[in-house]
Amino acid sequence: MVTVTGREGIPVVHFHGDLDNESAPAAARALGEAVTSGADRTVVDLSGTFFADSSILHVLLEAQRNHAAAGSALVLAGPFQPAVRRLFEVTGSALAFRMTDSLETAMTC
Repeated sequence: MVTVTGREGIPVVHFHGDLDNESAPAAARALGEAVTSGADRTVVDLSGTFFADSSILHVLLEAQRNHAAAGSALVLAGPFQPAVRRLFEVTGSALAFRMTDSLETAMTC
């Protein structure tokens, strides 16, 4: 469900499948390790995520705060599945994140 790779010195956290309370601890660990890398950004690849609930939103918001405190950006990359995009829209949290429609764009924005 959660894998981490590095690309051009940037941590890329890949989320796969459905993200919920069970996957939240692994997601939080991966994002916590990424913020300590010293990179200017961490990219979260949500293109393989079909469903995400409020527990993952909480993890992403906490990661956003931690990255900002460390002087690093957290960038969410799509394309976003309708259920994932809806989570951000319904909660009004889309404005809290830098979101791009592709991993390639997230690596350079």
